Formats: sequence, structure tokens, C-alpha cells
Amino acid sequence: MSRPEERRGRARGLLRRRAGLVAFLAVAGPGLITASADNDAQGITTYSLVGAKTGYALLWLIPIAAVALAVTQEIGARIGIVTGKGLGALIRERFGVRPAALAMLLLLVANVGTTAAEFAGIAAALEIFGVTKYVSVPLAAVGVLWLVAKGGYKRIERVFLALSAVYVAYVVSGFLAHPDWGSAVAGLRPSFSSDPAFVLIAVGMVGTTITPWGQFFIQAYIVDKSLGEGDLRYERADVVLGVLATSIVVLFIIVATAATVHQTGGQIVDAKDAALALEPLAGRFAETLFAFGLLNASLLAAGVLPLSTSYALCEAFGFELGLDEFVRDAPVFYGIIAFAIGVGAAVVLIPGISLVPILFASAVVNGLLLAPMLAYVYLLANDRDLMGELRNGRVANALTLVTIALLVVLTLVLVAVAIAAA
Repeated sequence: MSRPEERRGRARGLLRRRAGLVAFLAVAGPGLITASADNDAQGITTYSLVGAKTGYALLWLIPIAAVALAVTQEIGARIGIVTGKGLGALIRERFGVRPAALAMLLLLVANVGTTAAEFAGIAAALEIFGVTKYVSVPLAAVGVLWLVAKGGYKRIERVFLALSAVYVAYVVSGFLAHPDWGSAVAGLRPSFSSDPAFVLIAVGMVGTTITPWGQFFIQAYIVDKSLGEGDLRYERADVVLGVLATSIVVLFIIVATAATVHQTGGQIVDAKDAALALEPLAGRFAETLFAFGLLNASLLAAGVLPLSTSYALCEAFGFELGLDEFVRDAPVFYGIIAFAIGVGAAVVLIPGISLVPILFASAVVNGLLLAPMLAYVYLLANDRDLMGELRNGRVANALTLVTIALLVVLTLVLVAVAIAAA
């Protein structure tokens, strides 16, 4: 090949790569936003407790949870792209109105309870900076509602992606904690303990990674974005990128609290305590970054969770929906969002309220809903009439079945703990 031909070949290759990058950037969003929002206030609290209570001993669960999350999110994304319908609509159409109604009721209860946790996270983060919850929570609720109701799909997605990028604060705070990286690497090797507290924390760590709302959200969000089959490979990359990013954040949250709270024998109850515990050993800047990360995560999830709830309910019962719709054209869609935000914020403002029972009840309901919901996803992904050539393959089926079995076991453990605690 002559030198001019080589140059032309390199130029064509560069143009193809640039075109691929542009195409990816146009598609990216659903996978990254869903995975990032999964690291919400409840998740950050759970991961902080993992590091504080067990040190580096449970780091090996991160790649397992990551694979399970990637598999379930990819299937949801693929179903949404092929069918052009959300999970709520498909459950109603393929399995009947009653299963859909029961699933939507459980989802509503769990999501409203978890939304309250997000506003509690906002309140806790800003209390570190001296702002009372009676100011922070109403302002956050109004701001999130205004964004969702008035922003339009593209603007809302840009805000969600910007919030997803801020999770880098946890990576920085993890380095500032000066962890023992040798122990962290050792923590990637599986280890077990029969201690009930250890088992419960392990269950919570995996259980908070894969959520029913996340499965409903990614599929509905893809439909709202109008992605087609030609976008599938880029959306798969988006899902993988989101899972990798969120797994790195989880790693550094656990590492930061393992290097500080666990080493000093300190006690924490929530993510706010974890942020405050960083200051003595890692400095004020690490504490500020951890608190800022909590605020960011709570704001993102406070927008995504009500949106996920509204997507699912409107799909299941045939109401008009979509972020580019005007409020007057989709009153039920925006009404459900306002209801979830309003109730979640109001609960946090009740004087002397303890969110622990609400969060535990939400976790139990999520656990009860997740395995059946993934079973629906499995059946839909294997439906030849629905999915055609893009139905599940053997590897995807095996990984999905293993994930469902794992979640059934975790749910049984969680329910047993709830009964024992009652």
C-alpha cells in the first residue's frame, strides 16, 4: 500500500472512531444515570456501614454485584429497545392486569419510602454545613419537582448526567483517607463469617445494588429517549460504563470508612456519621467531599425514584407519560411524581421521626418485589414473538437465573431478620 493510501486509510479509521464516539454520546445516559442513582442515600449508608463494620472483608462482593447489575440492566435495556415499551406495560399485556396492579402497589410503597430516605440524605448532608432540614428539604423538593415538570427530556438528562459525574468526590475522599491498599486487595478474596451482623450487612450490600425501580427506570427511560435497535451496541456500552463507574464509587466509599471508622473502632448509624468520622483522620476536605457526595447522590435519586415510579404506573395503567409532555397533557404522570416527592419530603419534616423502620420496611418490600419482577424480565427476554433474534442467549439466561436465585436467598434472609426483630 502506498503512503497516500495509508494516510487515507488512517483518516477513514479516525472518522469512523469519531462517528462511533458521537453515536455513543448521543445514546449514552440511561445506563449511566440508572447505575449512578443506585448509589443513593440508602446505598451510601449501607456501603459506609460495610466499611465501618467489616473493614475490607466484603470488597469481594463488589464484582459479583456488578455482574448481576450489568446482566439485569442490559436485559432491561434490550427489551425496551426492541419492544418500544416499558416494563410496566409489558407485565400488564403479557401476564395480566392483576399481577401488574400488585407489582405497581408494591413498587409505589417501596419507592415512596425510599424517596423519603433521599430527602433525609439531603437534610443530613446540609446539616453538616449548618443548614436545617426545614430549609433544605422544602427547597430541594421544589427544585426537583420544577426540574422534572419544566425541564424537558434533554435538559433533565443533562442535569442527571452532571450529577452522576460528581460521584468522583467519593474517589477523592477515599484516597484522602490513606487506606491500606494491601488489605483492600486482600479483601477482594472471598471470606465468610457466621456472625449474624456480618451476614446481614452482606445481604444489605448486595440487595441495595439491584433494585426494582432501577429495572423499571432504565427500560422506560430508553423508551422515552426513543432508542432503536441500531443503538443497542452503544446502549450496552452505556450500561457497562455505568456499572463500572458505580462499582468504583462503592469501592471507595467502603475503603474510606474502612480506613477511618473501622480502624478507630468508631460507630456510625448513617452516611452523615461516616462523613463526620472522616475529619479526624482524613481531614476537613475529605469530610466535605463525602458530605457533598451524599448531597449529590440524594438529589439525583430524589429525581430518579419518583420518575421511575410514575413511568411504571402510567405504563401499567395506560396513562399518557413522557418528560417532553406538557403537564396539562400528562396530569397523572406528573401528579404521581409530585405525590412521591411531596410525601417523601413531608415524612422527613415530621419532628422526631425515625426513618429506620420506614427504610427497613422499604427494603423488605423491595426484596419481595425484586425476584418476581426479574422472573417477568426473564420470561419477556426469552419470548420469541416479542424479542425475535434479540431474545436471551444461554449465557444471559444462566446469569439471570443465578441472579434470581441469589436474590431469593437474600430476600428470605432479610424477611427472617425482620420477623426475628419484630
